[in-house]
Amino acid sequence: MLFRFFSFLMLQFASALAGWWLGGRWGALAGLALAGLLWFTLDLLRGARVLRWLKQGEASGAPALRGLWGEVSDRTRRLLRQREQQTQDSQARLQEFLAAIQASPNGVVLLDKTGCIEWCNQIAAEQFGFDAQRDVLQQIGNLVRDPAFAAYYTGGDYAHEITIAGPGSTPSRPIRVSIHLHPYGEGRKLLLSRDVTALEQAEAMRRDFVANVSHEIRTPLTVLAGFVETLRTLPLNESERGRYLALMAQQSERMQTLVNDLLTLSRLEGRPPPGAAEWTPVHSLLERCLQEARTLSALVTRGETAGHELRFDPAPSPRSMGEIAGAPNELHSALSNLLNNAVRYTPAGGVIEVQWRVLPDGRAEFSVKDSGPGIAPEHIPRLTERFYRIDRSRSRETGGTGLGLAIVKHVAQRHGAELRIDSTPGLGSTFSIIFPASRIKGPGGEAPAPAPAAPPVAARPATESLQK
Repeated sequence: MLFRFFSFLMLQFASALAGWWLGGRWGALAGLALAGLLWFTLDLLRGARVLRWLKQGEASGAPALRGLWGEVSDRTRRLLRQREQQTQDSQARLQEFLAAIQASPNGVVLLDKTGCIEWCNQIAAEQFGFDAQRDVLQQIGNLVRDPAFAAYYTGGDYAHEITIAGPGSTPSRPIRVSIHLHPYGEGRKLLLSRDVTALEQAEAMRRDFVANVSHEIRTPLTVLAGFVETLRTLPLNESERGRYLALMAQQSERMQTLVNDLLTLSRLEGRPPPGAAEWTPVHSLLERCLQEARTLSALVTRGETAGHELRFDPAPSPRSMGEIAGAPNELHSALSNLLNNAVRYTPAGGVIEVQWRVLPDGRAEFSVKDSGPGIAPEHIPRLTERFYRIDRSRSRETGGTGLGLAIVKHVAQRHGAELRIDSTPGLGSTFSIIFPASRIKGPGGEAPAPAPAAPPVAARPATESLQK
């Protein structure tokens, strides 16, 4: 500032001196006037350059000046750069915040005071079925037309959440979305949504499970209570008493089987997956399962003219079948349940074929094929549900609990195996478990050689053992 004042005085003095030398006293006055006019003109031009730069608003285009206007432009340029940096930082934080909301598993929608969408994440767009870019500034009521949501939005009571059907929801595959509105700011609203389909299905399954368990246990308990009352109140001879006691033992065994299956499912769900350090001979595992199937077949077909024909194709020697890694009790439970189901649902005189083979990719397949009534396609997806039965009366007659295939599914999942069900009504069913190659070992400790593409060995009757 001092330099600016000094330079102005020097220009005035030089102009006055030149005017005095050229025109005397009047020349000196004219020199002073011209010097002042020139100074202010140059100063206005420099100020105009700074003003023009400020109107452009770009910090990089600041004019290179000295003096007061140079100091003004330099300071202004620094302030603009600081402001731009703060704006960039704010934009970066906003983008990080929006990215975090985008990564949320729940839907988020910002509504203005008129109910128009200001912003939403992709999850919300999928849950409500609208476009996150195209439908911005659209009324939420025009996009979500569920009557329950309309009443909830206009009611003003947002202390609770509501549940509506999601887009694409059908009776066979329902989609349920929970919605909760939170007012904020001046009339704005935050809409939070989440997919609760799995939660509602789990709750429905829990209710069904409790109801099914209660029903399955109540039936034999009612029978037992009736027999106990009969034994206490009626004079019975020895044969009648023995018959009633046998029926009571049968119902008691049925309850014990149900409880054991429930405990098995509980253990399967609560334990970590089995490792691959424990190996079990496949031959001994299958021999045990087949022996139990023969015993059950004799009980089921008791009094019939013909029993089941149980076949094993092919029937190699024990050494050639190798070993399988996993929990022996779980593997036995899964294979035995498939065999027992085939025995229970195959009429007397029917054929049940059991096969163990190594697939070309090194995996192993255990399959059970029966000549029973078959299963309609609509029932197959639900067969592994607990207590799901196609024919309840037939299941109770044969002593089934409705938990066998649920156990098989859990065992297969825990061993990395795949459960396959193929069935045609009137032609029978085939249940298969395909074990991964990592859990199969040949007789010498190596991975088994792929099975040759040859026709299966001729069928053998049920009375023949696996071992020749």
